[in-house]
Amino acid sequence: MSRLTKEQILAQLKHGLIASCQPVDDGPMDHPEIVAAMAAASVAGGAAGLRIEGIENLKAVRKVVDVPIVGIVKYDLDDSPVRISPFLQDIDDLYNAGADIIAFDGTHRIRPTEIDVLVKRIQELGAMSMADCSNFEEGMYCQKLGVDLIGSTMSGYTGGETPKDPDVQLVRDLVANGCRVMAEGRYNTPELAALAIENGAYAVTVGSALTRLEHIVSWFVTAIENRKTGA
Repeated sequence: MSRLTKEQILAQLKHGLIASCQPVDDGPMDHPEIVAAMAAASVAGGAAGLRIEGIENLKAVRKVVDVPIVGIVKYDLDDSPVRISPFLQDIDDLYNAGADIIAFDGTHRIRPTEIDVLVKRIQELGAMSMADCSNFEEGMYCQKLGVDLIGSTMSGYTGGETPKDPDVQLVRDLVANGCRVMAEGRYNTPELAALAIENGAYAVTVGSALTRLEHIVSWFVTAIENRKTGA
């Protein structure tokens, strides 16, 4: 498999849109061939890169696109709240399936494998790394480990009520301190995606608003229901 260099990946992703093609779990679109079609359609629409979950999905997508792919594996663990690429084996599997960038949970929570161990393995393989963080401290810790992209992915998702708006301030703070930031999490309109870039994000990832049809349709249905009159 011919792989892109780090310089090529960064050049392609700079100020670009990354389409997260992750269908609703066990939904009617949750099949590798459909995920691959979503990915190809996203690239046809101008996506600079893709975020793909699952080894079989990643293999299917890698066959049909040549843009950079952020690869992840998700779990629901009994002994840890960490869901994204928590094991060393995930790193190897994602790399072998064709991921250019391997993303992992970068939060300071109980976890099966320490962050520095995951980062070291990604670096040994020669892949790029991305840390899905929830706050400034986590982002700076991961940057010091040499992580290539710091994501705002987990902001608002580690406890309490999830905010409606994206955490643009976190993007600003990380950028101001030298991080290459992937804005992610609730950037669900074109205007918000553009706002991330305006505030210094290297790139921005959008998921549900592009590829989770069940969510998109429900937004329209809810809006209509809320506007119904008694007629």
